[in-house]
Amino acid sequence: MDEMHPSQMARTVTSFLVMDVMERANILASEGRDIIHLEVGEPDFDTPDCIRKAAYEAMQHGRTHYTDSLGIPELRHAIAAHYGKTYGVQVDESRIMVTAGSSPALLMAIACLVDAGDEIIMSDPYYACYPNFTRILKAVPHLVPTGSADGFQLDPSKVRDCMSEASKAVLINSPANPTGICLDAEHMKALGSLGIPIISDEIYHGLVYESEQHTILEFTDNAVVINGFSKAYAMTGFRVGYVSAPPELSEALLKVHQYSTACASSLSQAAALEALTGPQESVGEMVAEFQKRRNLVVSRLNHMGLECNMPQGAFYVFPQVRDPDLFVAEALKRGVVLVPGASFGGHGAGHFRLSYAASYPDLEESMDRLESLVKSFL
Repeated sequence: MDEMHPSQMARTVTSFLVMDVMERANILASEGRDIIHLEVGEPDFDTPDCIRKAAYEAMQHGRTHYTDSLGIPELRHAIAAHYGKTYGVQVDESRIMVTAGSSPALLMAIACLVDAGDEIIMSDPYYACYPNFTRILKAVPHLVPTGSADGFQLDPSKVRDCMSEASKAVLINSPANPTGICLDAEHMKALGSLGIPIISDEIYHGLVYESEQHTILEFTDNAVVINGFSKAYAMTGFRVGYVSAPPELSEALLKVHQYSTACASSLSQAAALEALTGPQESVGEMVAEFQKRRNLVVSRLNHMGLECNMPQGAFYVFPQVRDPDLFVAEALKRGVVLVPGASFGGHGAGHFRLSYAASYPDLEESMDRLESLVKSFL
């Protein structure tokens, strides 16, 4: 087969239907319709005042120039201290690189691990960027099915069975998008013992309810950890994240970062430093509110007759419904914006994703609008 040109490769990427749904919703909103957005994957809270003030003060003090490509030392120190305090693991600051968001960190990590034809093992359903980043780099996403029956836990024995010389890493996400599940310690420990690098997307850390929260670094050093500030600190627009990688990968990551980005925003790094080292009350308040919203949505959906696993983290529910594409289209006619589960893989089919990153009154209203619709989809 002839080698595929990068432009052709880009066109093979599976479309992320969230954007399609948002565009249709925006058209309806422009026509004066009352639209409740439950498709958006970001907190609806404002960034805490102290964090915004830190960015402003950095600008006022002239900290508007390039930083070290690895990130400002104070922030890297704070990240290492955060993992030590929160999880009891020691992370060498030399392994940490601050990036312009967690998504670029993930793309760079995959790029440093794979050649054309290599495989990244990941669960299905998945966050849509995972297989698409893999395909853009001419590697292959090897999908391991999970479902509501097993709590969407990635089975280490299934991962072991599909490992081969082409397998370069296992990609995990806990808490997970789109399911809201947290991998438990038993599954994480078993995955960490497989002898293959683990890429752990921990961007939803901090947004965890009853479940215990674990980093893969508790179970193995052979891991690339991706994290950031977008979710737990409501800082999506600041575009600041970080990656922690083993020494043998850190140098390659730094080179890719230097050539592609140079460094993360100096102002965003100042804000991120305040996020980690400043008052944490706002995080607790946001988590408590998300938990309240989650309980409302799951209770109402279950009362309607939909099967819905209780999410342990993030801010998504992933209920099952008959003909989810049609259900999402009909929900949109009622002014409720959802995302069909097929956007997140073949094993997402039969589900839809609902983000409860919306106000409590909006969630109550959306449940009222959906209740009569659900009856015809059971």
